[in-house]
Formats: sequence, structure tokens, C-alpha cells
Amino acid sequence: MATKYWLMKSEPDCFSFDDLKNSPHSTTHWDGVRNYQARNFMRDEMQVGDLILFYHSSCKPAGIVGIAEVVRAGYPDHTAWDPNSDHFDPKASPENPRWYMVDIRWKEKFPKMVTLQALKANLELANMKVVQRGQRLSVQPVTPEEFQMVYDMGRGNG
Repeated sequence: MATKYWLMKSEPDCFSFDDLKNSPHSTTHWDGVRNYQARNFMRDEMQVGDLILFYHSSCKPAGIVGIAEVVRAGYPDHTAWDPNSDHFDPKASPENPRWYMVDIRWKEKFPKMVTLQALKANLELANMKVVQRGQRLSVQPVTPEEFQMVYDMGRGNG
């Protein structure tokens, strides 16, 4: 199966790219997603080996700071049925999981952040979901061409 590419957003005050690197084995589960479309991407489409643009959101400046990879495909998000979790959903249970997560691993930090402003300024990225109005999903598909352009920008080659 061909590698797919994704953009995943996280607020750096909650969980940053450095937090991912400093996690055991630079790996964590991506829990707490409570949007059905984003859930469907994680449950149905993300596969081991897929690459992720890690995006710091709700900060100044916002932008892509590095690359991660999927190391475990979608599985039920256990935080949904934990009443002590910030992500608790009383309608979810082990028998009816409703929400899913994937495991991701830190791969590479960019020498420079690719800011949202830089993404918007690149006309070749005009169709990238993160630059479009109203696209607020925390998990978004990215085309191979978009991924390569952003990768080159982050490495200072684009």
C-alpha cells in the first residue's frame, strides 16, 4: 500500500513536537480527537508508515515544525470511556468505541518552522487544506506534492 501523507495539529502548550520527541521511544498515541471526519481518517485510512506534517496551532506563529510517522494504525481511543479523562465521552464504551486514535513517532524536526503565512504565500500550496478558509480539522490529508513542497521549505530548500 502506498504511503499517505497527513497534517496533524496540536497546540504546543498542550503537546508540542518536542514533547513527542521526549516521549518514551519518541512515540505516543494521538488521542482525544472528537471530530467524526478526523476520526474516520485515523480509523479508516491512516496506516503504519504514513508520514505526518506536525503543525503547531493556536500560537504565534502557527506552522509546521517537523515530520512524524504513523507506527500503529487506528484503534479505539480508551480515553473516551475514562470518566477521569478530559476526553471522556459518556456515549463511548469498549463495546461501542466511537473514537479512534493512532500511534505516531517523531521523525525529524525542521531547521525552521514553515509558518502558515509562508504556506499561504506559496501559490503552489493554494489547494492545501490547512490554508483554506474554514478548514479547522486537526487531522487532514496532504497530497504527496504538498508534502514534498513543505518538506523542502522546512529544510530550507524551497
